[in-house]
Amino acid sequence: MAKNVEGLKIEQVQTLGQRLNPQLARLGQILEMNVPEFEEAVARELNENPALEDLDSHSGDHEDSSIETPEDIQRGDYADEDDMPVYLARNHSADDSHVDAASYAPDEGDTISDVLLRRLFYDHNLSDSEKSIAEHIVGNLDESGYLTRSVGEIADDIAEKDGVNVRDDEVRIVLDYVRALDPAGIAAFDLRDCLLLQLNRMPDSETADCARRIVRDYYDLFTKKHFDRIQMALGASREMMEDALRMIRKLNTRPASVIETGNSIDKAPVVYPDYILTYDADFDTFTLSLSGNNPELAIEASFRIDDALLKKEGASVSEFIRTQRDRAQSFIELVKMRRNTMMEVGKAIVKLQREFFVTGDKTDMKPMILADIQRITGLDPSVISRATSGKYILTPHGQFAMKTLFNERVDDSSDITSLNIKEKLTDIINNEDKRHPFSDRALCELLKAAGFDIARRTVAKYRESLGFPVGRLRRNF
Repeated sequence: MAKNVEGLKIEQVQTLGQRLNPQLARLGQILEMNVPEFEEAVARELNENPALEDLDSHSGDHEDSSIETPEDIQRGDYADEDDMPVYLARNHSADDSHVDAASYAPDEGDTISDVLLRRLFYDHNLSDSEKSIAEHIVGNLDESGYLTRSVGEIADDIAEKDGVNVRDDEVRIVLDYVRALDPAGIAAFDLRDCLLLQLNRMPDSETADCARRIVRDYYDLFTKKHFDRIQMALGASREMMEDALRMIRKLNTRPASVIETGNSIDKAPVVYPDYILTYDADFDTFTLSLSGNNPELAIEASFRIDDALLKKEGASVSEFIRTQRDRAQSFIELVKMRRNTMMEVGKAIVKLQREFFVTGDKTDMKPMILADIQRITGLDPSVISRATSGKYILTPHGQFAMKTLFNERVDDSSDITSLNIKEKLTDIINNEDKRHPFSDRALCELLKAAGFDIARRTVAKYRESLGFPVGRLRRNF
């Protein structure tokens, strides 16, 4: 009987694949960082890696303090330190050359929840159970003051998190207390509810009653601006309708926005420029620099050990020194690559948008997309995107988000940008007769008469991107 013999054989197979270089991946991450994030990353690396040192931290012992830096020159334009932009004032001290960006954030204080709960506990003598319900309700308000959870969901949350069973009607009682707080509209379930909460607080009058009925009974028609149909259904006069609509338009759609708090998250964040651009009109030249602390990093002296000497150390010591030194060298290269890449991208943008940076007039902004920067720098579009995303440039005409400098061409044969068209479109819509707003077709004809020959669907796309609804919904009664 024959035996089955399984043979073994070796085959060589060649396949194609892509593997992302870890260093390039880290470069992408560090490029995306803005000024405070980058400075924090550098400070963290300096703190964690003994093989890394900041040469700039020792330069004060050797440099002539009388030499003016570009920042010193700019600070000289301000009579008082309080008038200085934050990015200049934050490096004003020779004894404290770097101040963490967080130190310029507003002091933390009361949140919206703190304010509302304090008012609620002052107005009502609540039991412990009711206080817990109140905290859950207020904790589920969004930044505009709307309630993001239903009564039943809040009751379930309390049972799950606190282990206490509460009835829906108990939640509604406390919710009514919250909804009675100032400003009117707090804890509304949606926009219609928010408007009604405010209208119900208004003194009784024919106008207020008409406004309430519009929002309560004809809200769908109101949102679609079918005012003639509402007037007919109400049997109201034209003057009464106009007064009621005027009252509704004055209501606050974001009630939480008027609550004053000391919390930094409720205030506008400080935006630091990543690029600083100065212009010398006498020589017609620009100077571009990176903002913030861009230190000169190096390997710390005690870690610059020759490999031959390193072998004489114990295995664990040798491994530690080599690991930390390699890590430090890798980070130094990343910082240099970030600096060089951002400067390359920044200079290319200044070159392409030179006329705009001279005049500050947005109509002088040229068409520019990532591919245009790629042609000048040779960098990959994803790298360019990371070097500009979330970044700002401070110019003689103010601070601009880098993304606003990018504008697509309407067509390859024209230098007209989408920004030019959007500005003209905004001007037309803002000055139209609100009783008879233009249709997209009419807007298309008006733009064509102004020298912008684009299709109606393109007009609709730009209109929507600007936040303007269709003509019918822009109509005022």
